[in-house]
Amino acid sequence: MSKGKTVNAASAAATLSCQAAGAFASASREAAQDAVDFIEIDEILTLRRMIVRAPAPKGTVLLLHGFPETLTVWKNIATTLARDYDVHAFDWPGYGQSSRPASERFSYAPRAYAQVLKAYIERAGIDRSTLVIYATDIGALPVLLLALDEPSIARQIIVGDFAPFDRPQYMWENLQNLKAEPIASPTRAYMNKTSDEILQNVHRRGLSPAEQFDLPAEVQQDMTRSWSLDGMTSADAFAHYYANFTGDQHYLEANLDRLKTPVKVIWGEKDIYIARDMGIEFAGKIGAKLDILPGIGHFPHLQNPKQTVEDIRTSL
Repeated sequence: MSKGKTVNAASAAATLSCQAAGAFASASREAAQDAVDFIEIDEILTLRRMIVRAPAPKGTVLLLHGFPETLTVWKNIATTLARDYDVHAFDWPGYGQSSRPASERFSYAPRAYAQVLKAYIERAGIDRSTLVIYATDIGALPVLLLALDEPSIARQIIVGDFAPFDRPQYMWENLQNLKAEPIASPTRAYMNKTSDEILQNVHRRGLSPAEQFDLPAEVQQDMTRSWSLDGMTSADAFAHYYANFTGDQHYLEANLDRLKTPVKVIWGEKDIYIARDMGIEFAGKIGAKLDILPGIGHFPHLQNPKQTVEDIRTSL
């Protein structure tokens, strides 16, 4: 194929992708209206959350975001699913408009996030017997840690594009660097210095020009506006999570025999941050179904939201 035809093909593919995303968003907005408010978890944590109610719900879906996202990444998916299911999403502590206490008061560790998740499900009054939890990136390990102690936490868990095990060879270099000093602090400082670039390109890396996509304006604006709040950035919260990451990964791996909640694993074929080899090993160790998504990067729910909706619906 000539260079000109290649460019034209890439341009056409990107245009079709944007048109499909726009049509999905438009259809979603017509399906339901979301309600965003705040819920107090304890004396130091208040979470911003979104709930989209179904007219006659067949169950509940809880959507958990990753770095550097906020609950707005789920809006169109939530309103589509809300034709049949109640849908919840919230900002993790350190992200969006949720609380950002000092790390001396809240560790931001995966196990601490697991307790936040447990408290949210209890306070929101969610029926666990009909609950599906879809968790990506930093949201996935906390769900699994909680499930070790509470197998009935959900009817089904869907996880993907995260690091369940301590396998640095499967991780992007900057992520490896955040796990321990003396490299962690300079990496965190660099992430804060380059926040604009991160917010503009984090979802594009590893994808060809034809596969790259733009974020909805509302998502981009909320992530940018919410990067820094109350003296802490999302990169700071991310760094605190990673400082506690290795021990929690070891704990999960050592206790996999206690993981009884049904789990499905989804992974972007082109995830540059956490290689699909991680997903293959994890799914193999727990005997879970694994779907490798062709042409998809680290953010399947943003790149192909229709597929995410389908993955969730087939689990309900």
